[in-house]
Amino acid sequence: MTDHLVFTLCAGLGAMGDLAGHERRGTLCWPGRSAVLGLLGAALGLRRDDRAGFARLDSLRLAVGVIDDGRPMRDFHTIQTVPTAAAKHPDSRPAALRAAGLNLNTTITLRDYRVGVAYAAALWGGPLDGLAEALAEPVFTLYLGRKSCPLSAPPAPLRVQADDPLSALKQAHLPPFLIDRDFRLVASDERIAPDDAEDSRNDVALDRSAWHFTSRRVYLHVPKQGGEAA
Repeated sequence: MTDHLVFTLCAGLGAMGDLAGHERRGTLCWPGRSAVLGLLGAALGLRRDDRAGFARLDSLRLAVGVIDDGRPMRDFHTIQTVPTAAAKHPDSRPAALRAAGLNLNTTITLRDYRVGVAYAAALWGGPLDGLAEALAEPVFTLYLGRKSCPLSAPPAPLRVQADDPLSALKQAHLPPFLIDRDFRLVASDERIAPDDAEDSRNDVALDRSAWHFTSRRVYLHVPKQGGEAA
């Protein structure tokens, strides 16, 4: 049996990453590797540019169990930028805005969310010591994607022994409003059943400060009704 760390991620609003352009920020249906490890980094108190700190997490393997992927919601944001010619070397953003006067570039951007999401995550294959304690008492506030997406229930971290990621996920402590809910899908770094589908996800962070990512292979497992392995 293998040592796993399992915990839950529930939020009224979630944003699980996608290709991010300037005018459109999409979201997928479940949080990927960069989101989960980023959340762990926040719990540990790591800054985005702390490469050594995040390197400690690189060896961890991940499985995400989808309990509820919510409903899509789109929000519209108005952003303003200051033309370079208006203030080449401002001391602050307010100073730049004063220098620009009414000469501002205004853009409407679209941001996608999922409403009412619930997941469980399992980590294994790397150093787990200290992670459960950090999730229980995080240094920074934990968000599911964006700062407008705080968790709606404590992650309830737990160290468990299990033969496979699905068995580990089934031991997660779900909040009361999710009791008796089954996993609709498990996306895992490890194949759970021979007929699991293969997919790829562009969610391995190469440089968090520069927002550089690469892809990884993901196995998609659909449990039978009642949570039995397919």
